[in-house]
Amino acid sequence: MKMNNLGGVIFDLDGTLYLGDAALPGASQVCSELRRQGMRLIFVSNKPLAGREAYAAKLTRLGIPATPGEVITSTHVLSLYLKQTAPALRLYVIGEENTRAELSSHGLIVLEERLDQDQREVIDPRGIDAVVVAFDRTLDYRKLNTAYQALMQGAHFYATNADKTCPMPGGAIPDAGATIHALETITGRKVELIAGKPSGLILKHACETLGLPPGRCMMVGDRIETDIRMGIEACMHTALVLTGVTKREHIERSDILPEFILETLPELLKMI
Repeated sequence: MKMNNLGGVIFDLDGTLYLGDAALPGASQVCSELRRQGMRLIFVSNKPLAGREAYAAKLTRLGIPATPGEVITSTHVLSLYLKQTAPALRLYVIGEENTRAELSSHGLIVLEERLDQDQREVIDPRGIDAVVVAFDRTLDYRKLNTAYQALMQGAHFYATNADKTCPMPGGAIPDAGATIHALETITGRKVELIAGKPSGLILKHACETLGLPPGRCMMVGDRIETDIRMGIEACMHTALVLTGVTKREHIERSDILPEFILETLPELLKMI
């Protein structure tokens, strides 16, 4: 089946184009051929561990030339949203340095922890207007408790992404979704806004960047509950590649069905 109206392809990164620091087989050739055919490409990541410049540099190094303007991250989208809607909020971030730096670069107020008399890092939950949860490999009890106390006192509850795990060479590791679930469980509250996939925020930004309506775009990713769900809800074409998190047994148990299922990314060229 060939599609005649397709104008742009939105690629997930981890598990779709690369895994760790290695490009997946055929990824460079697929992107090159799509560009040759006149397709517009956008690269989208929920992982908030690097900025758009770093992702573009990594893609280019792996043989997939990209510019920062072609990369969209969940942290970037959340930063833009908060800058436009609530720039005065004091943010407590469960996240790593890039998440904090990205939010700060948009003029947002990211609270810095201070040392008490015992040289322990502390922050007063009463001064927190919003908790932002992101992928954080330095998560500890102190951070979890500070977020809990702030949420119990009425702070807003935002997140960059809700992925339960992050694919890595050798196996997946816990992602922001695990932290969100823990905080929802202990506070009885639900996260108010998730900026990353499958959020309409990140999708809207992607379509605006491509300059195309959703119906002329295809979402290609390895996660059925985020990448494919987002594409389907937006009435996009969808292609699930089985090189990352989702396996065939997951599809059999899911009510989310992609338009195409690819064993490897080069199979995409048969559809376009």
